[in-house]
Amino acid sequence: MSFEAILRQIRSHDTVILHRHKNPDGDALGSQIGLKRLIEHNFPEKKVYAVGDAAGRFSFMDGSTMDEITDEIYAGALAIVLDCGAAHLISDDRYQKAAATARFDHHIFTGKLAGEEVVDTSYESCAGLIAEFALRNGLTFSKEAAKALYTGMVTDSGRFRYDSTNANTFRIASELMKTGFDLNEVYAGLYADDFAYVRLRAQFTLKIKFTDVGVGYIYTTKEELPSYGVDTFTISRGMVSTMADLRGVDVWVNFTEDGDKVLAEIRSSKYNVNPIAVKYGGGGHAKASGAALADKAEAMAMLADLDKLVKGEEI
Repeated sequence: MSFEAILRQIRSHDTVILHRHKNPDGDALGSQIGLKRLIEHNFPEKKVYAVGDAAGRFSFMDGSTMDEITDEIYAGALAIVLDCGAAHLISDDRYQKAAATARFDHHIFTGKLAGEEVVDTSYESCAGLIAEFALRNGLTFSKEAAKALYTGMVTDSGRFRYDSTNANTFRIASELMKTGFDLNEVYAGLYADDFAYVRLRAQFTLKIKFTDVGVGYIYTTKEELPSYGVDTFTISRGMVSTMADLRGVDVWVNFTEDGDKVLAEIRSSKYNVNPIAVKYGGGGHAKASGAALADKAEAMAMLADLDKLVKGEEI
């Protein structure tokens, strides 16, 4: 695991193509946009592209419109995968066509994806890890790079509230803030909601149920989905937070039927839920993980395992 090795790769390739996970959150996009601007600022002679699916609700971020490139551009290029712990989650699998590959990630390690990798779960975000990469190697931040990286740090740290936030987080954030980007622009984009989204959250708040031991859960069927007028990702990843900060609820899970599978987003303020996600073919972080399940029966089996986790029973 070496920052220096990835820097050498960047220096030795004229073209760098940046990938991240599908259905991007603020950290995936912040990492991707931030690293793109960082390389462009420090190595203006290089061609840098950011590829992947649409930014969705994070389209307010400057630079969030992805580049459309042909397969030929991968010839001789370096592809860097960001904020992604599994190959099947990478948006645009053409990274495999590149002459060399690298990865920055802060998820729990489940297997190697690239030639050179820096995977460190001690960072609250992949964006924070990339900022550290820049600082250790003496690279300088443009305002645009710093703003994107800061946005990624804010989103994946829960506004600097999650357990992963530490003194190092604030040290890096301080360095980024020295560039003078507008903090109000960051927070206005992240936390100003349309009335329709507020109403949607209210609808899902009313759907919350609890197990006997206080595990919160929501289950949404594929028949219900069209009535909400939003994409599946907005329901699955976006609505899990409706169960956060409920007194007495230390574990919560959002189940969303999506075609022939059930998406599970698990969160906890107290327990390591990652082993349960891994048991069902998923992964992620200790207190924020997910998995794609076969059907509702498997979802209920996962819910039972979360009950066991709370009760301290063997899973």
